[in-house]
Amino acid sequence: MDNCLHTFDRPVGTDELPRLFTCPFCYEPHPLVREAAVSVGRYLSGREDWADELDAGKMFGVLIVKDAKGIVGYLAAFSGLLAGNNRHDYFVPPVYDLLRPDGYFKQEEACISELNRRICDLEASAGCIRAREVYERERGDAAATMEKARAEAAERKARRQVRRLTATEVGKADLIRESQFDKAELRRLKQRLAARVETARQEAETFDAVLHAWRAERHRRSAALQQRLFSSYRLLSARGQACSLYEVFRREGRIPPGGAGECAAPKLLQYAYLHQLCPVAMGEFWWGRSPQGEVRHHGHFYPSCKSKCEPILRFMLDGLAVEPNPLLCPVWPRQPLAVVYEDEWLLAVGKPAGLPSVDGTMGLPSVESELRTMSGGKAAWRVVHRLDQDTSGLLLVAKDVATLRRMQAMFAGREVTKEYEALLDGLPSRDAGSIDLPLAPDWNDRPRQMVDSEQGKPAQTGFRVLTRGSGWARVRFEPFTGRTHQIRLHAAHTGGLGAPIRGDRLYGHPADRLYLHAARLTFRHPVTGRMVDLHLPVPF
Repeated sequence: MDNCLHTFDRPVGTDELPRLFTCPFCYEPHPLVREAAVSVGRYLSGREDWADELDAGKMFGVLIVKDAKGIVGYLAAFSGLLAGNNRHDYFVPPVYDLLRPDGYFKQEEACISELNRRICDLEASAGCIRAREVYERERGDAAATMEKARAEAAERKARRQVRRLTATEVGKADLIRESQFDKAELRRLKQRLAARVETARQEAETFDAVLHAWRAERHRRSAALQQRLFSSYRLLSARGQACSLYEVFRREGRIPPGGAGECAAPKLLQYAYLHQLCPVAMGEFWWGRSPQGEVRHHGHFYPSCKSKCEPILRFMLDGLAVEPNPLLCPVWPRQPLAVVYEDEWLLAVGKPAGLPSVDGTMGLPSVESELRTMSGGKAAWRVVHRLDQDTSGLLLVAKDVATLRRMQAMFAGREVTKEYEALLDGLPSRDAGSIDLPLAPDWNDRPRQMVDSEQGKPAQTGFRVLTRGSGWARVRFEPFTGRTHQIRLHAAHTGGLGAPIRGDRLYGHPADRLYLHAARLTFRHPVTGRMVDLHLPVPF
């Protein structure tokens, strides 16, 4: 075995090992995982040759393992490439080495790169540029010439109509001949111009046909390379089964996304299985600055991504005793929803943390399922808006469809004032103000959101710090828009407050709960017109 297996600086007793392996999609890092990550951090801090790249940010992972003799150690891995390579001493190798110089991938990649070069060169060539310019100019000139000729013909027609009023029979016959001549001239002009445009088009098409053929070949070779690449990743499961990356995703009706199999977690498990090491616990942590659009804090642990890693890890962990996923097993007090307000049209309830607002695909309990019980099965009782599963607080319910539509329009029109309170892990630099960061879904890692100045939807949040403590703050938020995870991301992102909400499993650190509470709703009643001011005390 090479130098990828590292030992701890102290003996590790069996009583320190977890009973179940880490759920990679929602977890609190095991103490041994944290200890191993500190050791990896020391190693990274000593690599001055990587300083700039590490400062820019990268995801690393550690896997606690036990060998056949019962000795406990750890493996380390990085996601993607590091210093332009996928192999480095100290870290486990890739599942499949697509960068091997004499390998099929590098050779075929060189052919595709050559096609790219030829395409770029031809597009930038003087002949191609001139042919396209001539074609566009001929089209424009033809259109302008025809427009002018039609206008002049229309003027002559108008004059003929005036002359017709006083013309003799012979004169009228002359006017008819003039009209016929004008129409024939327009047809002949149109034909001459069309011939010139067609000649220019064919000249441009000679270049476009070559470019089209090269692009089609590039697409074919790229698709074939991806197919072969995905088939070359032979992933192993805890049961000893082998499966290609392509087959793993095909079973779920998907094509592997780019970069699948290159994250730290699959590399770690693959190495352990190949070397008969028993996986004990795992964690992935961020090192360096946060990416511009995402929330990644230096040294924080994060769950595995869903788009690339969920299908892979579901296969690779088959056969291991894994912790249950807390996201699929919501924990909430099994008691009736607290009614905060009720009238003939509306109902306001206190949603506990951990209970989803609406029914999902997993058949789990939700506020909607509880409402069916409370209403005696009335399907018309529907939640007007939503709170994240981990958020507690006021949730408004409409008892009929008309009220539901009116209230939803009021939320969309920002006619409802919302106030939240939260505990932050960190201290905001400002005591009050507003945050304006556009948000969009992170399609590679749902349900996470990200800041996206180009594709994101506008999102604004007002805030005021209520209390400051030692490394924490209590903050009141007033969201002016209602984007998914808006307050959570605005709190955690460096462009916002730079301090995640305590217990935020997606953008901060897990805790006993998410310390975010919808404390107040104020609006004008959609039926009676009177102001309604609802308040639910903060439970933390």
